[in-house]
Amino acid sequence: MVDDTWTFEVDGPSKTREQIHGVPNAFIAADGLEEASGDKIPLWLFGFLY
Repeated sequence: MVDDTWTFEVDGPSKTREQIHGVPNAFIAADGLEEASGDKIPLWLFGFLY
């Protein structure tokens, strides 16, 4: 959880939304993705925040 606002579940590209279902402002940070799709964000994009 970041700033008590956003929840990120970190996993691989086959991760489903099942674990974060019902959690507001939740996203999946997945390794092995080339581009974002819906609530799945490529893990490598977080490197630009550093």
